[in-house]
Amino acid sequence: MWSRHREAFSTYKRMPSRDHSTIVDDVEENSALLQNSMGMETTNPSWLLSFPHVVVATIISLLFGYHLGVVNEPLESISMDLGFSGNTLAEGLVVSTCLGGAFIGSLFSGWVADGVGRRRAFQLCALPMIIGAATSATSKSLAGMLIGRFLVGTGMGLGPPVASLYVAEVSPASLRGTYGSFIQIATCLGLMGALFIGIPVKEIAGWWRVCFWVSTIPAGLFAFAMIFCAESPHWLYKKGRSAEAEAEFERLLGGSHVKYAMLELSKLDRGDEADTVRLTELLYGRHFKVVYIGSTLFALQQLSGINAVFYFSSSVFKSAGVPSDVANVLIGVANLSGSIIAMLLMDKLGRKLLLLWSFFGMTMAMVLQVAAANTFMSGSGSLYLSVGGMLMFVLTFALGAGPVPGLLLPEIFPNRIRAKAMAFCMSVHWVISFLLFSSSPMLFVCIFSSKQELVIDSFCNQMQLCRLECQIIEEQA
Repeated sequence: MWSRHREAFSTYKRMPSRDHSTIVDDVEENSALLQNSMGMETTNPSWLLSFPHVVVATIISLLFGYHLGVVNEPLESISMDLGFSGNTLAEGLVVSTCLGGAFIGSLFSGWVADGVGRRRAFQLCALPMIIGAATSATSKSLAGMLIGRFLVGTGMGLGPPVASLYVAEVSPASLRGTYGSFIQIATCLGLMGALFIGIPVKEIAGWWRVCFWVSTIPAGLFAFAMIFCAESPHWLYKKGRSAEAEAEFERLLGGSHVKYAMLELSKLDRGDEADTVRLTELLYGRHFKVVYIGSTLFALQQLSGINAVFYFSSSVFKSAGVPSDVANVLIGVANLSGSIIAMLLMDKLGRKLLLLWSFFGMTMAMVLQVAAANTFMSGSGSLYLSVGGMLMFVLTFALGAGPVPGLLLPEIFPNRIRAKAMAFCMSVHWVISFLLFSSSPMLFVCIFSSKQELVIDSFCNQMQLCRLECQIIEEQA
């Protein structure tokens, strides 16, 4: 219990505060209440109460991962059927248009989540994913495919920030890291599902349309199941609906933990929740530093180059002589294994340590890539090092750089700006991703091929990113 008390207090230390003396006064005022509440919470809340709500919420991450990888294997068949085969610019647009839609959805996700609540926001993001997938599945031209991908992208942009908020707000503090890792695991399962479903695409004509139709099933189930899930008590309390917040806490934590949870929630409420959060306040106001840290974390996540593997792994491994189905299985297993390890270690080792070791591991993976590009390496040795380096890159990414930013940011953002700050940080994520992947897919084939200069440049960039990441995390701590 006291570990959670310290965690709540450390959140204030990390936040750009308006008046540190006021925070100290508030802590002193609540100390007597916290002492009296010790008898209420002698054990951690049962995981069985909150688990179903978290599982339903992570379906959106499953859909997110599925749509990230759904065009990986079928891209060649799509280009042939829709008449843009060999046009690498059009192939890049099929991917980047989705990212552009994700930027739009992410940009407004905070306002939607604060305006209609977390559950309604989830249901709203499922709608364009269903319509967009159906549009892509029935498209007869490149324009139809791009429209469908854009609609799907808006749902992809809206969903992940809300999922991170919701999971952090409905989870018991003792399980918040573990439950937060479910988001990454669900994303991995979605990616693997897309890769496996795409395997028959070369043998069965028009199978790529089935790949899009399949995604409408979990999206519809997700929108329906969210009706029965709890609303975020944080959002209800922020809206002045304290009685409903207590009722939801009872569903999520159990009756014996409600009073303690409400006390902690009242500590986080600074009395100005009704104020409008302006974009200028996030960009250069008192919350600039914490928003800058969050934006940088997501920027580094994308600049690491991980999505080059997820979007174009089939083409990349094909250039190395590895069958695409084998490559997809290996990447999926590496990604899932890293996510499971992160889930087991998140609440034991902490976010910072996992993040630092993750970037260090990715740096070492790039060392293997450099070794594979060495002209003195034999053909088989170069192949093993190249493929091994890529799999190590995916594994270590899933250990920290993948799950930690989405879990850490709801914990360090003040309650007042949490949803909108998450929206802004995720928008930075999608802008960088769009700029990286709107270029020709052949760029990424070159990065992982035998061109030594490009691999060395990637290694140097990764080293710089790792050093910057360490500096930022140290400043935050």
